[in-house]
Amino acid sequence: MSDARVTFDPKNMPFRRLGPSGLRVPLFSLGSWLTLGGTVVGDPVKEIIKVAFENGINMFDTAEGYAKGRSEIEMGRVIRELGYRRSDLVPNDTGLSRKHIIEGTQESLARLGLDYVDVIFAHRPDYSTPMEEIVRAFNYVIEKGWAFYWATSEWSARDIEEAYHVADKLNLIGPIAEQCQHHMLHRERPEKEYAPLYKKYAIALASGLLTGKYNNGVPEKSRLATHPDFFKETIKNLDGEEGQEKIRKIQELTKLAETDLGCSMTQLALAWVARNPNTSTVILGASKPEQVVENLKALEVIPKLTPEILDKIEDILKNKPAPIPSFGRPSLDRFGRT
Repeated sequence: MSDARVTFDPKNMPFRRLGPSGLRVPLFSLGSWLTLGGTVVGDPVKEIIKVAFENGINMFDTAEGYAKGRSEIEMGRVIRELGYRRSDLVPNDTGLSRKHIIEGTQESLARLGLDYVDVIFAHRPDYSTPMEEIVRAFNYVIEKGWAFYWATSEWSARDIEEAYHVADKLNLIGPIAEQCQHHMLHRERPEKEYAPLYKKYAIALASGLLTGKYNNGVPEKSRLATHPDFFKETIKNLDGEEGQEKIRKIQELTKLAETDLGCSMTQLALAWVARNPNTSTVILGASKPEQVVENLKALEVIPKLTPEILDKIEDILKNKPAPIPSFGRPSLDRFGRT
């Protein structure tokens, strides 16, 4: 065995797209022609692959003709003995490449212990992967029976339109929903940008800012406190003039919820989003069982949101997005129907 050591930080290995695909490969990979399984066998093969992997090389080239198949046998043995997962090789564990969508789906199902899920989401757009590859990959997942539908999350209206255009062109399935952030203080995208698309999409959404828990700072066990890096922009915005104005609005809404509706600010916030006819589901967050029960009381608040109450809410918010001008043209669905 050699005494080779890691001399190159694997995090510094550059990755590039393989041709026009969304597959990202390391700038340097390891070949096996004439060596692995041929002139090099046994433990030296393991040492070579191990050192290559530890130095950032995770793409290994082999072929059925190399050493009459012994190259593949040696490489497969070493991969198993080193405990490398299939997805460790040419890893694309983020983004929406065909490789990551398929491997990620398989691994998620394995972790869940399920044969399939109902909907699989493309969590954030991936501009380094062609849209055709994304749509084809999700359709492959559906054809395999690993999911019934696919959907998007925080995609722009333009991205969603492109996905549908590709799906229509290839006679494939487009996304059925968009999971976006939507609450009383975040309305522009779900209420304006997506407005022309609501004949085609349903929206799932979630938010924690409007619970009123941050009116007097960040509580010790709140999500903002326990995940400061993830919510650092939110925390930062709470301190500024704009953030204080948001808190003032939330305080007024809290008063309205308690006096006019007999509910909590959380329940009002959830009911306000749920009453939107374009909302298919509201995703709840809870760290305690009793929070689930309290959140579900929002169902009792929805019928109380009369036009008069909604007007009071708008008077406090003063942020209703202006409608997109239609210039007299009727709104058409993707089949050209009004």
